[in-house]
Amino acid sequence: MELRQLEYFVAVAEERNFTRAAERVHISQSGVSAQVRQLERELGAELFDRAARTVTLTVAGKAALEHARQALAAARAVGQAVGEVTDLVRGSLRLGMVAGCTLAPLFDGLAAFHRAHPGVELALLEADSERLTEDVRTGALDLALIGRPAPAPDGLDAHVLVSEPVLAAVPPGHPLLDVPRPALADLLAHPLVCMPRGTGLRAVLDRDCAAHGLTPHVALEATAAAAIADLAARGLGAAVLSRSMTGSFPALVPVPVAGLTTPALLALVNRPSPPPALRALLTALRRAFRLPT
Repeated sequence: MELRQLEYFVAVAEERNFTRAAERVHISQSGVSAQVRQLERELGAELFDRAARTVTLTVAGKAALEHARQALAAARAVGQAVGEVTDLVRGSLRLGMVAGCTLAPLFDGLAAFHRAHPGVELALLEADSERLTEDVRTGALDLALIGRPAPAPDGLDAHVLVSEPVLAAVPPGHPLLDVPRPALADLLAHPLVCMPRGTGLRAVLDRDCAAHGLTPHVALEATAAAAIADLAARGLGAAVLSRSMTGSFPALVPVPVAGLTTPALLALVNRPSPPPALRALLTALRRAFRLPT
């Protein structure tokens, strides 16, 4: 059993597709398939059900997945431990960020880290905040930028980068603009355009609605703020966005709503006691966001 076989196994399990897994690990699909087959022969059990269009784990595959992740994490830790002893920062870091993120300071921080530590390989993927949080917990990711209504998920360290109110945003002439001080119930009288469940903005909306015993009618969902704004501008619903997002779309009028009181947070999350490379990356990112290091 080789570490690369475990890496390919984990990639297929997470991507649920041999082609995407091959792209992720930068080898041919046939190479991934051959190595996974070899691993299955060594273990004496099939790890994937290949009959369906989407590859799924067998019972044996589910049992093996977490151990494979732990083995890969342990292998990375060996290199990181040696780097710490010799005062070197090297190895690899797997990062996640919320889908549709366009924060320039995030990319500036990654670029600064790469210039300072070119020996550290960076991998970056997008997903919703719930999946990213779980991937950090399991070790599939070293660090993730997530949106959430509370600063720290259980068992993880959090570094808040942005905290701002959530607003409605509507086109000129929308009935909500005729209400002097709209409450949450006034907003919910209209269809909403919002991000899907699993995202920070949606969690804020759902939490505040639940606190008032209300249920939002989200007519349309999109993961990108620009798509939400375009849909709202065309009269398909009132957008729910963070304050900074509304400033990017002059076709919409931002509307503070009484009852939307939970701030939207963007935070970096990682497991406690980060290794040297991750500590260096966190420092670079905090500097890029002009936060104390």
